[in-house]
Amino acid sequence: MITEALNRQRVVVALAAMAALTLPAASAKEAPLAWVRLADADATQAYAGRRYLWLGRVEIRLTIDVAPAAAQRLELLWGAKRDTRGAVATINGREVKVRHGGYDGFRWLNVPLPKGLNGKRYEVVLRAAGPKAAFLAEVRLVGPPGEAPAAPDPEKTPAHKITLKTTRVTYAGPPAAEAFPEMRKLWDTPAPAPAKPCADAADEAAFCLAEKHGRLANEMLFRCRRFVDGWLKHADPNTGLIPRNLSGGRDIWNAKDSAADNYPFMVLTCALTDPAMFQGRMLEMLRTETKLTSRVGNLPDTWSFSKRGFADAAPRLDRLIFGGSEYVKDGLLPLTEWLGESPWSQRMIGILDDIWKHAKIDTPAGKVPSTNVEVNGEMLQALARVYWMTGERKYLDWAIRLGDYYLLGDQHPTRNFASLRLRDHGCEIVSGLSELYAAVHFAAPDKKKAYAEPIHAVFDRILEIARDERGMLYNTIHPKTGKHDKRICDTWGYNYNGVYTLYLIDKTPAYRLAVRKVLGNLPQLASYHWGSADEYADSIEGAINLYNRERVEAAAKWIDSEIHDMWRRQRPDGVIEGWHGDGNSARTAIMYALWKSAGLTVQPWRADVRLGAVQRGRTLCVSLLAEKPWAGRVVFDKARHKLQMKLPVDYPRINQFPEWFTAEGAKRYVVRDAAGGTETSQTGEQLQAGLAVKLSPGVEHRLMVAEAAE
Repeated sequence: MITEALNRQRVVVALAAMAALTLPAASAKEAPLAWVRLADADATQAYAGRRYLWLGRVEIRLTIDVAPAAAQRLELLWGAKRDTRGAVATINGREVKVRHGGYDGFRWLNVPLPKGLNGKRYEVVLRAAGPKAAFLAEVRLVGPPGEAPAAPDPEKTPAHKITLKTTRVTYAGPPAAEAFPEMRKLWDTPAPAPAKPCADAADEAAFCLAEKHGRLANEMLFRCRRFVDGWLKHADPNTGLIPRNLSGGRDIWNAKDSAADNYPFMVLTCALTDPAMFQGRMLEMLRTETKLTSRVGNLPDTWSFSKRGFADAAPRLDRLIFGGSEYVKDGLLPLTEWLGESPWSQRMIGILDDIWKHAKIDTPAGKVPSTNVEVNGEMLQALARVYWMTGERKYLDWAIRLGDYYLLGDQHPTRNFASLRLRDHGCEIVSGLSELYAAVHFAAPDKKKAYAEPIHAVFDRILEIARDERGMLYNTIHPKTGKHDKRICDTWGYNYNGVYTLYLIDKTPAYRLAVRKVLGNLPQLASYHWGSADEYADSIEGAINLYNRERVEAAAKWIDSEIHDMWRRQRPDGVIEGWHGDGNSARTAIMYALWKSAGLTVQPWRADVRLGAVQRGRTLCVSLLAEKPWAGRVVFDKARHKLQMKLPVDYPRINQFPEWFTAEGAKRYVVRDAAGGTETSQTGEQLQAGLAVKLSPGVEHRLMVAEAAE
């Protein structure tokens, strides 16, 4: 009976909290008795102009130096992104459940205090609850004005003190429902045993694994295809362009978000799964975007669907350069790495040229487009690759201006910066400088010699002070003092790309060991909650890219364990989280699918066709399976870094699609049917064009592909 009564009390308190959500915040007849702002140490968590703490990462403990009394109220400055967030507040041992949201930004939320509270002070614990954890910017205790002595500004000088403590937590939320339950049987059920298994047990094991890889790759491409469908339903009916977000940014298409993060990976998904849509609607979106949004030359500006014109009355060059830089590096450059020369690469070069046409910042080395390390890091990455792709020296010269600015002047990232951000919006400079170093190694040896010591100093200092015991990197470091924040960044792999690039160029053993260490320790993060699907995507991408170079099996197992966590938030309509970061999940899923298929794809793609592969020595074991009759081509990958990008070495690059098994054009390959034993001879060019295959329903088709003996 006592337990039942307590449960009823908890329910009443919880319902009271829900009812109180619509009450007004502190009135003129009330005053803040105590107040505290919630923010992480280095401002990595901010939204709508406010810093905050996210209950998905921390548990908040507050001690409020006020004796509980009637007519007092606890208020939380509660954040939302057009969604509903949840929390549990334990107040002097009494639990109050709170859910609120549906708006964009922050609003004060009144939490009624349970009746009959005892003690000399308030002890409040705030924890996450529900599928989406709350994020909070401020907390205050409000009471009648007589309880607080008069002050010029009681908001800034409250009468009582709040002591704040945070504890790191891992919160994954409740188990997510499967968005596509109808597909689980196909993804989870192994193929029937073949009528004639391989005589070699190792070959048979390889094909069994290849069949599993086919189911994993199929799931990734299916989810990506549904992601495209989901977002196209929200496209603007007049322009056909997708909105920035499905919440506060529904009215606009912009370069730094819509164009950079979401749209490009809709394009790539369609290139793999729906060539007609790729050549149709995706290309038309590019043409529309180019026509409508190009404002200063090729530089795109934000387009308002409701205004049917630019969102801002006048262009601001710094914003145009920032948006164009994001579009080039995050979106058009990865597309070009896969597609090669295309209308998207033409758009990329047009924007890149105009960014530098309007470079206005004077440096000793010449004019550069920005002092923003994110923009300049993106420019370094794009210029280094476009230089090799086009052969035009101007791109390398522009990159060298930035190299001189950061490595030879007073802007050295670890000698001159007060802080260096290693997560997104800062890590770009680290990888960018490494890409420039690789370029000058081959194209400008004198510059390589000048850059060698200062760039090694950057990476040596990062490895010295930025790593935890596992090798994971902190969000932000203070290079001069050696201090750092306490949290690790999801972009750890992006920084290690630079470390490994320097290893490839200068063969510094410590750099390779650092990469192998962090890959080997990834299983220790198996229960770590990265946060948004986008954060999972960046972390997984880093691991895939580095594993492609260093086959540390612990990393492979970790990637397999994490990829489904990335997809937990996908809805049945295909939308993932409803913001531009959704495209980054598709990008990483395609990387994962290509790993599981060794870079092979099928044309035409169909939702029931599974293609997986495993390389055993010099032989590629390929498994194909379909639920219905299928006839088409198995298309083999090529050395894209060499043939399309013309890079002298395949160093790791942010947002690239790694190469696994590549068919070399002039070489000959033997393709053997593992069941029938029949063999055909194919050139690499023929395999790149596609190997004709027919599949019978439910019958696994196995191929063994190996380079022909000389």
